[in-house]
Amino acid sequence: MKYISVPLDLEYRYSFIRRDGRITLSREAADPSAVFWRGKYYIFPSMSKGCYVSEDLSHWEFLPLKGLPFYDYAPDVCVHGEYLYLCASKRDAVCNFYRSKTFPEGEFEEIEGSFPFWDPNLFFDDDGKVYLFWGCSNLTPVYGVELDENTMRPKGEPAVLLEGRHRVIGYERLGEDHFFDPETSATLKMLKDKLSPMLKKPASELTKEDVMKTLPPEQQEVLKKILLDSPYMEGAWMTKYKGKYYLQYAAPGTEFNIYGDGVYVADSPLGPYTLAENAPYSYHPGGFITGAGHGSTFRGEGALWHTSTARISRTHFFERRLGLWKAGFDEDDELYCDQRFGDWVHAVEDAPFKAPRWMLLSYQKPCTVSSSPEDAKNITDENIRTLWQSAEQQGTVTLDLTKGYKVHAVQLNFGDNFGSVSLPARGEEEMKAHGRYIDDEKFPLRWYLEYSEDGAQWQMWEDHRSAEDDRAHPLLVNEEGISLRYLRLTVTEMPYGQNACVSGIRVFGVSDCPAPAPASNVRLSLEEDGEGFFAEWQGNAVGYNVLWGHAPEKLYHCYQVLGTTTANVRALVKGRSCYVRIDAFGEGGVTEGETLCLVP
Repeated sequence: MKYISVPLDLEYRYSFIRRDGRITLSREAADPSAVFWRGKYYIFPSMSKGCYVSEDLSHWEFLPLKGLPFYDYAPDVCVHGEYLYLCASKRDAVCNFYRSKTFPEGEFEEIEGSFPFWDPNLFFDDDGKVYLFWGCSNLTPVYGVELDENTMRPKGEPAVLLEGRHRVIGYERLGEDHFFDPETSATLKMLKDKLSPMLKKPASELTKEDVMKTLPPEQQEVLKKILLDSPYMEGAWMTKYKGKYYLQYAAPGTEFNIYGDGVYVADSPLGPYTLAENAPYSYHPGGFITGAGHGSTFRGEGALWHTSTARISRTHFFERRLGLWKAGFDEDDELYCDQRFGDWVHAVEDAPFKAPRWMLLSYQKPCTVSSSPEDAKNITDENIRTLWQSAEQQGTVTLDLTKGYKVHAVQLNFGDNFGSVSLPARGEEEMKAHGRYIDDEKFPLRWYLEYSEDGAQWQMWEDHRSAEDDRAHPLLVNEEGISLRYLRLTVTEMPYGQNACVSGIRVFGVSDCPAPAPASNVRLSLEEDGEGFFAEWQGNAVGYNVLWGHAPEKLYHCYQVLGTTTANVRALVKGRSCYVRIDAFGEGGVTEGETLCLVP
């Protein structure tokens, strides 16, 4: 078997970015475009100066590339005939197209474009026609246009395909859990960063009014519109199935836990489009790492998959990772994505919606650390945005599961928490040209993991002390299982010499505990606007999956919560009935709840 978890186990690239009058340093990969090309899988993400390649979807290697616009966001790739095509985003310059018959060995041929676009998706229909879909704004829609296959120039005027409808579509509402605060706008944050040196004030202390005062009246009006609660409509991706066109799009904003992908359906590429009954399509607002927006749906050897953007947004609001989930079409040709237990360990070969092979064993388990004990709880709180950082470059974490288990998988998660950093000389030219520097240098991340049944006698699980790679989220799997109670992680070297930094140790396996009791006394209340519901229940399970869908057998959406018996699900479509089920889970398994109906 081959296994995956989220974040994907990749070598994520570091970027130096000017922010708040200083340089920040963090990893970023987002907006993934994936294809199956000549027997291998390729993922092209933003800000990576290359792509990732795999033969099995489980083990990925980074492939550096040159001669392509990798400082342009949202690279799009697709396969047509003998060619692999690529394009990317620009707002103020013409975007060109690139293609290669010999990728990855050969060079790309450049085809001159004729207009700028952002978040492109190139689609070759089976009737020989070519289309481009694009858009990334809360002021403008998602567009589509037919292109000439030879010149790649538009054959007509762009058609408006999708516009934000957040007064009807709940999952398009901005904000954490769809509660919007204008001060959290990514656009406003970027403006604060740029104005901070001029105003001689930290960006974190600037207000919206401070920014407004620096702008001429016409630009103030534009900013006011941008800071409205309208969603960003972006990240288009087309999938064709049985003669229908499934246009996926991302909303409402990448920095929120609720960033996801919706889907519309049409009989022709340029519409008209109707919102799918089971929208949203990709939505992962809870769990260890949240967010599942702006991605791509691709078919490999038989199965359909969806890769998308997962949010950290701690050091920088564009600090992001990649996720990968099983997708498919049901018997009614509805497109779905399986994100139940969406960031746990799953076998690539398992069918969608299959119960986990191994349960989470580490939630809120105690850790002993070599220093900074006040933050030790962050290691097992199932939140990638919290950290433990050693007071020294090297550090040790000892995790006590409190009893013996058969452990099958451990996901280690290393964070970044740099203080003041300086731009290396090798990055000055690219920083001037692009406002950031994606570091070409490779800095190994070294550690070793031991296990013990009694806390006295230790054995090695994985020795990574001589490694040359830089994997921030390594997944270690032992299919037979290892009997243990304790795990001890020793970090010996972090990139750029930063002190040991861990954002999570997650342990999966089997237990002799019984499955939890089902959620009881479930109460559901529909929001007044009909775009969400509040759920509360009683129980003492480790966590709960709040499932919902437009039919009782189509509970495709999931909001996972841990340590609580309430959930705010604000992702409904106004006027549509909704079926809800709350499943309890713990170390002993999953217990399904009763399916209830919410009628508008």
